[in-house]
Amino acid sequence: MKQFADEATIEVSSGKGGNGCVSFRREKYIPMGGPNGGDGGRGGDVVFRVKRNVKTLADIRFRRFFRAQNGGDGMGWNRFGKNGDDVVICVPPGTTIRDAETREIIKEFARDEDGEDFVFLRGGNGGWGNVHFKSSKNQAPRQANAGQPGETKTLLLELSIIADVGLVGFPNAGKSTLLDALTRARPKIAPYPFTTKIPNLGVLHSKSGEDIIIADIPGIIEGASEGKGLGIRFLKHISRTAGLVFMIDCSEESCLSAYKTLCDELAGFSEDLLKKPKIVLCNKIDLDGAEDFALRVSKEIQENEKETSVILISAATGKGLENAKKAISDLVEKNDVFFSAKEKSEESANAFLASRSVDLSMEEQLPGSER
Repeated sequence: MKQFADEATIEVSSGKGGNGCVSFRREKYIPMGGPNGGDGGRGGDVVFRVKRNVKTLADIRFRRFFRAQNGGDGMGWNRFGKNGDDVVICVPPGTTIRDAETREIIKEFARDEDGEDFVFLRGGNGGWGNVHFKSSKNQAPRQANAGQPGETKTLLLELSIIADVGLVGFPNAGKSTLLDALTRARPKIAPYPFTTKIPNLGVLHSKSGEDIIIADIPGIIEGASEGKGLGIRFLKHISRTAGLVFMIDCSEESCLSAYKTLCDELAGFSEDLLKKPKIVLCNKIDLDGAEDFALRVSKEIQENEKETSVILISAATGKGLENAKKAISDLVEKNDVFFSAKEKSEESANAFLASRSVDLSMEEQLPGSER
């Protein structure tokens, strides 16, 4: 199994254009045949491509340098140089491309669109051969254009898993058991904390025919916003979700303060997370005394947050899961945020590209513009 990686810093370079050729026609019985130097080939582009079968940034993180091929030089007999091959960087859906220095968003792939391409850097144009410089006054030009250079940028790639619902809770609250019960995902389940070490995804098939993606992140502990535990570093994976599902283990009296503690830790990471619609699942009511604790938790939450649904369940026995499925489906249907995320992504990308300085004189090689 490949290591899960959700960040990568890479250096990308587009290809240099090939140089134009200085050459003259040389044939028997044809004196002074004239110039026939060909043009250089265009340098390759840097292209990002969304691939659904790519799940992490592990391959990108360990490669680090991505360089497109340079264009070939022009040759005699009007032969053009070969265009350089593009370098294609395959990223998973949910990847955000940032400038490594300014942290400015360049492109955000907010939707699961397989095969979507984004050309980030264009390769340099090839230089003109001396055949272009022939004129009535200069019938034997000995000049040609050099190919234009490529560009190099350092980028930061960040992966935020695309999901409809984020599953949040303390370690061993039963999140993986719930994911196993609701979806076809088969996460590792064990009777000890921190069984989940990387985010897991599952697909819930609702009665309406809609597929709902649920993200289970590693358990959060008190003090997570200060760097303790694992869960806090994965909270960005639920930043685009339509809502959150809180899992509370009601088998112990500590459950009475669990919801408030989880909310405080999420607020320490981002206030925006707490603004999302929420569902609270009081789990393990099959155990002795757990249902009484669950009723007390439900009463307290609904007194303070009337809009938050609280459902009593047992992920192990299946009790209450139908109600949980319906609540999750209703939450996603009412609060789908993917389209607005896509619009925001496109606006950010257009703003960045529009702000880049472009030397219009370099768009086309003109006779006499050799460097």
